[in-house]
Amino acid sequence: MTKILEVENLNKFFGKKQVLKNVSFSIDEGEILGFIGPNGAGKTTTIKLILGLQSISSGKVTINGFDIVKDFEKAIVKVGAIVENPDSYMYLSGRKNLELIANMYKGITKERIDEVVEITGLKNRINDKVSKYSLGMRQRLGIAASIINKPNLLILDEPTNGLDPEGIKELRDLLKNLAKKEKMGILISSHNLAELESFCTDVCIIKSGEVITTSSIKNFKKNDKSYYLIELDDISKIEKELSKDDVVIDNTHIRVLREKDELATLIKDLVNKDVKVYEVKLLEMTLEEAFLKRAGGNIID
Repeated sequence: MTKILEVENLNKFFGKKQVLKNVSFSIDEGEILGFIGPNGAGKTTTIKLILGLQSISSGKVTINGFDIVKDFEKAIVKVGAIVENPDSYMYLSGRKNLELIANMYKGITKERIDEVVEITGLKNRINDKVSKYSLGMRQRLGIAASIINKPNLLILDEPTNGLDPEGIKELRDLLKNLAKKEKMGILISSHNLAELESFCTDVCIIKSGEVITTSSIKNFKKNDKSYYLIELDDISKIEKELSKDDVVIDNTHIRVLREKDELATLIKDLVNKDVKVYEVKLLEMTLEEAFLKRAGGNIID
């Protein structure tokens, strides 16, 4: 795997206040990294340091092998980004907006503009004024503008904010396509865990300016204990024996959190009490549940 972005021991001070503390993570080609944390955790500040929009107090950012401080132009040349909301000229068409962006780079052809329009699914509406676009379409236009120079690193800060379910699905499909077919590394800052889970390959959790963990989604959701859905003949027979983590779904179903050996003991106890067990089903922990266990408490705002 080709390493596109490396963030090493990044620190940031505003006066005497330290807002980032030794933040480190990396992104490989084709990887979609969800940068997760509550509002105020340091996500946007980290992104601005990566993009050279704010000065680094200490630490290092390397993009495609180039130091963002020492070789800014070489480091930033293959980066596309949307920080906060994408800006567009509302009274111009989507195509005119892209042509203006293209003029900022050398060698961007009409064919490349047509290509990004196709990639982002705007072909049928590209000649309409942006004022007639939905929020999701404006987001896609912003991404089209950010990839017009063929970057291999795409950075998006809270890209799902304000999008309806259809817009989120369109964005999700687009980003998965870019990572796979364009071989981009993608960094997505968000606190929308349910959406990130559906398309990110990896996560980096940040809290109060410090990285708690970085991991693949699969490994992050692994836990000593797992959730199981158990179907019984009658919940009332065992209600007094349920733990605080167990949840009664209805009269015949409970959800329990147990290690494998603990589950085996529970099933044995149920059978010994003449409780009929019809089904035991492993439930995969959601990204949000895994986050809350790692981060401690509900800190996603």
